[in-house]
Amino acid sequence: MTPTILFSAGAERFDIYAAPLEDALRRAGLTPHLVTEAAPEAVDYIVVAPGSGISDFRPYTRCKAVLSLWAGVERIVGNPTLSQPLCRMVDTALEAGMVEYVTGHVLRHHLGMDRFINRPLAGWDATVPPLASERPVAMLGLGALGLACARALTGLGFPVLGWSRSPRAVDDIACHHGVEGLSEVLARAQIAVTLLPLTPQTENLLDAAAMARMPQGAVLINPGRGALIDDDALLAALDAGHLGHATLDVFRTEPLPDDHPFRSHPRVTVTPHIAAATRPETAAGVIAENVRRGEAGVPFLHLVDRARGY
Repeated sequence: MTPTILFSAGAERFDIYAAPLEDALRRAGLTPHLVTEAAPEAVDYIVVAPGSGISDFRPYTRCKAVLSLWAGVERIVGNPTLSQPLCRMVDTALEAGMVEYVTGHVLRHHLGMDRFINRPLAGWDATVPPLASERPVAMLGLGALGLACARALTGLGFPVLGWSRSPRAVDDIACHHGVEGLSEVLARAQIAVTLLPLTPQTENLLDAAAMARMPQGAVLINPGRGALIDDDALLAALDAGHLGHATLDVFRTEPLPDDHPFRSHPRVTVTPHIAAATRPETAAGVIAENVRRGEAGVPFLHLVDRARGY
């Protein structure tokens, strides 16, 4: 089988993805035919990074699926010309990176490490942090990434309060859903992590009212999507001392403008969208498996639900 795969995710990405993709396709029993240009009617699959490739999918009449290199698909799922099946990226290395980022920053704030790192020790503050079992953590979002992070934190002894838009049941995690569930989770969480997809229903989910429900001094960690949080409300909650700190990896505008208040705020940590990345060696296997499935006529992995937006 020699399907034509159009890589429409930028020349720079093609340079690092071409070899791993060709290797993965061979391992999947396919003859690689990976191109950056092709007549639309000759294309069987399209690999995209939302925002960097095709905007009109109508000419690709033979295309069996559009395969995203990103976990988030909010920048493409609403494209009215996209009638082909859309698959998002679920990558084991991306998942591992997110688990490491989230657990690292949860432990940082739990242990109060900022008191000692790169700061002169004033006096002798021997305050001992509580044990993990005494520090409830909210995981807002129980998809693949949220569940992986929740399980890692549970393994460290944190009581994890999970929240999702629809009901979920997960061993060792207290799961909540809906408006009342969100209020309950936020009211108990000393640390909240946001790993939700961005949809019209989740935009500005953490607004002034939601943050007001959180305990005094609570910490917010957002490696999910920038627009999940109302920026002005977050700054107000930090300035008022209601929230203790915010660690942010994603923003409404990226790169984050130099003059954005987050950059200079003493209670904000900015990281440049590095919490988790799609890695060519493992992502290539996901793409190749979906091409194999398409050629075999079996269901695709990680198919996006257009109605839900993810």
